[in-house]
Amino acid sequence: MNIPKLFEWLYKLSIALADMDEYLKGILGQILASYKILTELNDGPDDLDTIKKELSKIRGLLQVICSKLGGKKYQSDHLVALYKLSTYYIDTYDFTREIENLAPVYFNDSNRLKNLRLLIIDSLNDKKLIEKLQAILNRL
Repeated sequence: MNIPKLFEWLYKLSIALADMDEYLKGILGQILASYKILTELNDGPDDLDTIKKELSKIRGLLQVICSKLGGKKYQSDHLVALYKLSTYYIDTYDFTREIENLAPVYFNDSNRLKNLRLLIIDSLNDKKLIEKLQAILNRL
């Protein structure tokens, strides 16, 4: 057995995991920032565009997480949990069609905007997604 090669491999693996952790910190920070924006909206007529933008950003970032962690290359507990949470949300929730089809109605109705926004926020809290993303971010 070649011990120096083993240590070299372990060193490269630790660098790769550290780089992945830094990469994920940025992604998780962007997801949590978008979530905060959604929670702070006032349900005005311009907020529908903001809802669409922030929701698209969140879904896109979760898809990036799924793509990056989809291979069996990274197996730490927090990365596996992150992959499962991201996959669950993407597979379970998609408000794109509702937003596009109902945009003319929602645009001027603050109560419907509020209901849509709260539904999206509730979906992000399903399985404590946001809470778990924050915990993972704090661990990285």
